[in-house]
Amino acid sequence: MDAWVRFSAQSQARERLCRAAQYACSLLGHVLQRHGASPELQKQIRQLESHLSLGRKLLRLGNSADALESAKRAVHLSDVVLRFCITVSHLNRALYFACDNVLWAGKSGLAPRVDQEKWAQRSFRYYLFSLIMNLSRDAYEIRLLMEQESSACSRRLKGSGGGVPGGSETGGLGGPGTPGGRLPQLALKLQLQVLLLARVLRGHPPLLLDVVRNACDLFIPLDKLGLWRCGPGIVGLCGLVSSILSILTLIYPWLRLKP
Repeated sequence: MDAWVRFSAQSQARERLCRAAQYACSLLGHVLQRHGASPELQKQIRQLESHLSLGRKLLRLGNSADALESAKRAVHLSDVVLRFCITVSHLNRALYFACDNVLWAGKSGLAPRVDQEKWAQRSFRYYLFSLIMNLSRDAYEIRLLMEQESSACSRRLKGSGGGVPGGSETGGLGGPGTPGGRLPQLALKLQLQVLLLARVLRGHPPLLLDVVRNACDLFIPLDKLGLWRCGPGIVGLCGLVSSILSILTLIYPWLRLKP
């Protein structure tokens, strides 16, 4: 109960709840259309989705400044790759929120001459760049953790006197010098890498959650920009999953990937 009270007190919480409701409406509208629901009900769902989207834009006013502050903090990170990925991601998020503010002014009637289609394309383009940087950061952290885990396993095997799987000491048909043994050797290495990846992600829930959330979010700008048409059903489902995961990071801060 205390966690929920802290969650509801945060300004981001209301925006995340509106986001989850918006994409739930998108998914529901797709399901109703597939099952032949009445046009009036479909229209009401679309209107509710539109109102939630406009409300989210209002709640995001001022987020550009927060993103710029986050970018200024990321500049001081010691790791060069993390510094680059996180800083560029926050800068693109700042531009995305700025375009979103212009869109809100146009849709609310404050700036009726705004070309909403052009600004929407710009905002989704910046959103896509931000997500690419986030996924690049995730991939870099996964690689570092896999290297650490692999080194730790090698030390444990050497300490116990065991051989390294796939090493040159494995003779016979599966040896690296045998032409017929190359394919099984590559399959074994791939299997070991997959197992190592699963072990790393299982041992680091914040990283796993961030990967899934960014991967789900990626479908949204890809669809809106016309780079990969997924359909409203996939977009609604991915947006809903991503929103739920974002809410979890607010309720349980230890699930948030740092820095």
